[in-house]
Amino acid sequence: MATLDWSQCPAVESIPDKVGGAWVFKDTRLPVATVIENLEDLSVEEVMEQFDVTREQIAAVLDFVARSLEMPVNAKPPADAHPL
Repeated sequence: MATLDWSQCPAVESIPDKVGGAWVFKDTRLPVATVIENLEDLSVEEVMEQFDVTREQIAAVLDFVARSLEMPVNAKPPADAHPL
């Protein structure tokens, strides 16, 4: 699976001297990875409460991930892909 290019997500930033350069929500010190990992076990409301992040911030990141993982309709599968 390809690595996401977080620099294309307007809701996040990476600053070398801020949280070791991790991708964080803009104007925060909250790593995006922390929220994504916690969404496995918590509801969006619980994540918002525990990490002081807004629904809009979470939605922006999840939308970016979803759009990044979509395969273009006209794209050819990799040469090593096996047919179903």
